[in-house]
Amino acid sequence: MMMMMQVTVFVALLALVASDLSDSQFYLPIDCDDIYRRDNTSSSGVYTIYPGGPTSPLHVYCDMDTDGGRWTVFQRRIDGTENFFRPWSHYKTGFGNTAGEYWLGLENIFLLTVRKKNMLRVDMEDWQLDKAFAQYASFSVGPDSTGYQLHLGAYNGGSAGDALAHHNKMMFTTFDKDQDGWDKNCARHYLGAFWYNNCHNANPNGMFAPHVIPYDSTQIIWNTYRSSPLKTVAMKIRPASACACTN
Repeated sequence: MMMMMQVTVFVALLALVASDLSDSQFYLPIDCDDIYRRDNTSSSGVYTIYPGGPTSPLHVYCDMDTDGGRWTVFQRRIDGTENFFRPWSHYKTGFGNTAGEYWLGLENIFLLTVRKKNMLRVDMEDWQLDKAFAQYASFSVGPDSTGYQLHLGAYNGGSAGDALAHHNKMMFTTFDKDQDGWDKNCARHYLGAFWYNNCHNANPNGMFAPHVIPYDSTQIIWNTYRSSPLKTVAMKIRPASACACTN
């Protein structure tokens, strides 16, 4: 109860700051949707947002093209340049190159999803360059005190299929912080980090490799789309009321 009250107060303070700033020339965007609303000619690229308030600028990639745009990308795999087999501290604060491969950070994802009701889209591509996506009606994560527990809404479209249902309500696990539903450590066994259950139907933070290797399901996997490794994957959110677009 105390934790819920603290989160409520925190959100109210953030909303007050955002309201004050939005009425001034010093308006600071919370997410990519805010950037688009200020300038609907904005193109895809790296922008600065402030989900944690004016003293905490955050660089993020905004997808302004896919299905109406306004997507804030919090995870992106495109070429294998970044190592995603990392400890809890890295996954909490974020890592990588925002113009390339990166993870935005669990704390930043929490701040983004506590501010607005967001939907989730996951875009992916296999090594034959076939593309697919999965979309969910809502997406949020709890605070650190809950292990950044995943809260996922209904699957509502996309040819990739619903690989995340198995992960709903799970806490986040890394190789040095085991919070999954298995008696071993899923992150250590499958060489990634995620909201593992026991263990996964999706492993977007797994190894980047073009060919199947002896270690089963350790690569970038979305099992309802391909049992073989994926080449690219991007996880992105936007406010659920941002657009009536369909794809």
